[in-house]
Amino acid sequence: MVGVMETVISIKPLLAVLVSVIGTLLILITGERRQNLREFWSIAAGVLKFGIVASMVPAIFDGKTIEYTLFHILPGVDIKFRADAFGILFAAGASFLWIFTSFYSIGYMRPLQAKSQTRYFACFAISLSTTMGVAFSANLFTMFLFYEGLTIITYPLVGHKEDKESLAGARKYVIYLLGAAKVFLVAAIILTYNLSGTLEFSKGGLFPAEVQSSQPLLLSIIFILFLFGFAKSAIMPFHGWLPAAMVAPTPVSALLHAVAVVKTGVFTVLRVIFFVFGTGLMKDLGVDTVAIFFASFTLIMASVIALSRDNLKARLAFSTVSQLSYIILGAALLTPSGMIGGISHITMHAFAKITLFFCAGSIYVSTHKTEISQLSGIAKKMPWTMTAFAIGTLSMIGVPSVGGFISKWNLVVGSLEAHSIIVLSVLLASTMLNAAYFVPIVYKAFFEKEEEHHGHHSTGSYGEDVKENPFMVVPLFLTAIGTIILGIYPDFVLQLAREVIR
Repeated sequence: MVGVMETVISIKPLLAVLVSVIGTLLILITGERRQNLREFWSIAAGVLKFGIVASMVPAIFDGKTIEYTLFHILPGVDIKFRADAFGILFAAGASFLWIFTSFYSIGYMRPLQAKSQTRYFACFAISLSTTMGVAFSANLFTMFLFYEGLTIITYPLVGHKEDKESLAGARKYVIYLLGAAKVFLVAAIILTYNLSGTLEFSKGGLFPAEVQSSQPLLLSIIFILFLFGFAKSAIMPFHGWLPAAMVAPTPVSALLHAVAVVKTGVFTVLRVIFFVFGTGLMKDLGVDTVAIFFASFTLIMASVIALSRDNLKARLAFSTVSQLSYIILGAALLTPSGMIGGISHITMHAFAKITLFFCAGSIYVSTHKTEISQLSGIAKKMPWTMTAFAIGTLSMIGVPSVGGFISKWNLVVGSLEAHSIIVLSVLLASTMLNAAYFVPIVYKAFFEKEEEHHGHHSTGSYGEDVKENPFMVVPLFLTAIGTIILGIYPDFVLQLAREVIR
């Protein structure tokens, strides 16, 4: 794109943030007395939010950005919203998948007769508002406020069950994320403002040329502070909050691991790479190598740990830790295909991983089984659930015709463009590890008979009453179909990814 990007002033980015705030108020007013109406508000807010996001897509494809300033605080510091290609890509995926998660939540929470369902749906709605706030932030200050707001509002969701284990997991969750933000992130933002005089995102970076030439060491430190400060990206060793958060109800785990929290982490890191530092400065400082090292280490180690976990949600959690690093690794390669692969993996992983977590919840609600060793022959009882699980697995591995293949192919090409045999080896090794910890689950479900299992866990009988819940099966199968559609027609995602790196 040549020349200055045209800016359109519109309230739409703010409306995308506010719509689920209004939905939250309606959910709270309706309360436990009228459950159907309460859940209608959640679904309606999701549909309306997605509609607002979708309405901005044509302008973005025309090379425009959409802005709205709410408050002016200091020179270069505003509460300001901006919809650009990167924000739209993230917001479209999050708002679209929230619709499915709302339906799924009904099928999950009601059969279990979970307590505090009004609080659950209210916090869910607010968490999507804060996610939209991050997606459409025009500067570091606005993004920081919504990033922290997301941590706070998801705390009650992680500890929803209110038992000892849940409260401990929620404490670890909030200590990790708020602690990292206070120790690293606040310092990085203050230093950035002092050096640049602004916090406004800018294509190619926001640091003046004289600062780039005179302060290379300080700028390198600032980047490392950002990398670890945005701990939602789960880069090791700041990943421990994510497995701990598995105590949450499964729809919350799907929110954490596919739609909102972890994607907010990698989205903010990529915002820093592309719009605070810029690819040129990243290369000059050599901090791209730092990001590649930590992402590669996380990719391999988290996959190895996933292999050792028998609990299905725990294996999916460590899979998420690993998969997030594909996104950062691709961006840090600083090659066109690598960056497109990293950006597109935000969406490709979201559809596959939310499908897998939905399947885990469906299994739990129908059978109350949580361990992989207990799943022999379960596909006979739950064919739709396990077929969707198999599709999600293929995407996570990167098999052609599903979404994960598109992003992983671009990552491999990006590693070749960077002439990095090490990164190529990491990508190939991690793909084999993906297959090693996912394929046995599918094999066990489809090809083992229940009575053939001889492990230390007793599978017991699934019973004649085991059946799939339509409120859960329909969303999980639709998201599985979504991963296939993304594999065959990835143009929307790839076009937005190309707009980001232009």
